[in-house]
Amino acid sequence: MALPTAPQVLSLYRQLLRYSNRFANYNFREYGKRRARDAFRENRNVQDKEKITELIQKGLHELRMLKRQTVISQFYQMDRLVVEGQASGKETGVHGGIVRQKDTGWD
Repeated sequence: MALPTAPQVLSLYRQLLRYSNRFANYNFREYGKRRARDAFRENRNVQDKEKITELIQKGLHELRMLKRQTVISQFYQMDRLVVEGQASGKETGVHGGIVRQKDTGWD
């Protein structure tokens, strides 16, 4: 197998970030992005051709897994978290009254 070029490596990195952003859950999204960034930063100075090829193969395997998992996560939509900058759990009525509020406790 030929040694991957810099544009191919950059493309893999971008795809990993792009698919990480497709997770429905905030925590999974952030974990995927952080994991991709950390792995590429950790291995940016690798010079061994065999090691580079091995890392690219591992990245492609991770990308395939990420694609499957993002599709599955779309089936389980949840309300957005407060840290995501959206209203969560409450909807207000015409005069500011609460129309719906999620029950977070036990019955």
